[in-house]
Amino acid sequence: MKTIVQSLFTRYWNPYVVLLIAGILSALYFGLTSKVWAVTGEFTRLGGDILLLFGVDISGWQYFDMVHLKGTTWNRPDGWIVWGMFIGALIMVLFSNSFKIRLPKQKRRYVQGLVGGIIAGFGARLALGCNLAAFFTGVPQFSFHSWIFIVATGIGTYFGAKLTKTRWWKGKPSITRGAGKPSAVKKRVIQPYVGGAIALVYTGLIIYFFASGQKFLGLGALFGLFFGILIERGQICFTSAFRDLFLVGRSVMAKAIIVGMAVSSICTIIVISIYDLTPITQIAAMSTFVGGVLFGVGIVMASGCETGMMYRLMEGQVLFLPVFIGNIAGATFLAYAWDHLGVYNVLVKGGAKINLLDSIGPIGAITATLAMLGVLYALTVYREKRYHQKLAIKRGANVHAN
Repeated sequence: MKTIVQSLFTRYWNPYVVLLIAGILSALYFGLTSKVWAVTGEFTRLGGDILLLFGVDISGWQYFDMVHLKGTTWNRPDGWIVWGMFIGALIMVLFSNSFKIRLPKQKRRYVQGLVGGIIAGFGARLALGCNLAAFFTGVPQFSFHSWIFIVATGIGTYFGAKLTKTRWWKGKPSITRGAGKPSAVKKRVIQPYVGGAIALVYTGLIIYFFASGQKFLGLGALFGLFFGILIERGQICFTSAFRDLFLVGRSVMAKAIIVGMAVSSICTIIVISIYDLTPITQIAAMSTFVGGVLFGVGIVMASGCETGMMYRLMEGQVLFLPVFIGNIAGATFLAYAWDHLGVYNVLVKGGAKINLLDSIGPIGAITATLAMLGVLYALTVYREKRYHQKLAIKRGANVHAN
């Protein structure tokens, strides 16, 4: 029993297992609700809610009509997906007794996080999806815009990684003075009890939703909880998947994400076939590419994508509060720029919704999707090997020089 508890709460879970489960659950959620696992759409609606709170007239904003800004975040299933993820992550952090307020060593990180969050939020909504709706759950919907987004995000992440290596970005190195004997770490034994109390209250809320006939709110809250647990225990961050591949040649997270998408694609096409559902397709246009590049740069600047930001904020990493605020601000600004600044006419209007199921049929769609993911997996392995080969050559050259 002790070993099981340690595996669940004191050790992080295998990312392959976590993303495989996440892929299956996202397909199941689509089958039950005809919606996908996504977060930045709700970030945009939250921005709209805030504007309404301050008396801003947004009735003519086309983007808010497109994302269905109705009611409040508390009576939208997508709202409970977001809050459920926060709560699920927080519960697991408390169960593992690991919540601790952490401040960045350099104050400039707050500004960098805020700016990165704004760029990422703007880019995600310009591309009509983030690392979830335009990537992890977008590919299994066979929406071609996700293919463009993957390439663009990779490019953006590459340049973002280059940016974060510059001295201008890093600032002056901080000097840590010796502090003598290390202080004993005081155990925060109350945390699991607080986590248990939150879990009980939230379970009661889910039961209430279903008992009162609010099925979709209940499903949003339930699956949000599951997704929050998974991203925290698996430490799932799409930023680290791309960034670490470029910076340190680490590919475990990237390969796990690809495997998760492959499993989710198979499960989703089965769900679509059984229940005769219409897959969710977004516009493939120049906006998809530009948005993906901005998103890639932004998430590296912010040190985390939307999923990474959520569980790290629940761990007590204060840096990710401005990242969260920046995401909402960037998404809201895109909603304004969509028609007021002509973004739609310049970058989106010439695009079209392309779904592989309609274009090449179910067999062609799943074959093409799995082939694309296979190529992506191979490129990831190649990049990892290439990085370590260059590192070995460099080390060998240094040994000979000495």
